[in-house]
Amino acid sequence: MNLPLQSVSPERRRKFAGLVVLAIVALSVLALPLPLPSAPPADRHFHLQASSFAYQPAVLHVNRGDRVTIEIEAQDVVHGLYLDGYDLQVTAEPGRTAALSFTADRSGSFRFRCPVTCGPLHPFMIGQLKVGPNTLLWKGLALAALAALAGVWSLRR
Repeated sequence: MNLPLQSVSPERRRKFAGLVVLAIVALSVLALPLPLPSAPPADRHFHLQASSFAYQPAVLHVNRGDRVTIEIEAQDVVHGLYLDGYDLQVTAEPGRTAALSFTADRSGSFRFRCPVTCGPLHPFMIGQLKVGPNTLLWKGLALAALAALAGVWSLRR
């Protein structure tokens, strides 16, 4: 059933226009890059403990351009760290610390894993290096604020 535009009330037209604007703003938040200021490159130092098929901490956050040093300390058996995407590797003996240094020159999320077969759960010994700002967090917060504004706008009417 198609109604002519003249038979639609001005109130419904305003509501529809508001929903269209809201949808356009929401899609813009998702699609457009955030204009976050980038921090100048810094020296970042991490100490990883490797034991029982896990890294502690398992997720490392750096900015692009940072000079990163990862020290890995094997707690129980020989462990190592291989960083996908950077093709870097280091191995640490139990009770000893080994270091890996590089510049985080690529944005994204990179997996690191143990390159030494260290036991039955060895394939699950993985971690993650995240290079760049956490845009997903900021976009999620912007969408939540947009949803709150939409809720206030709809209650107002």
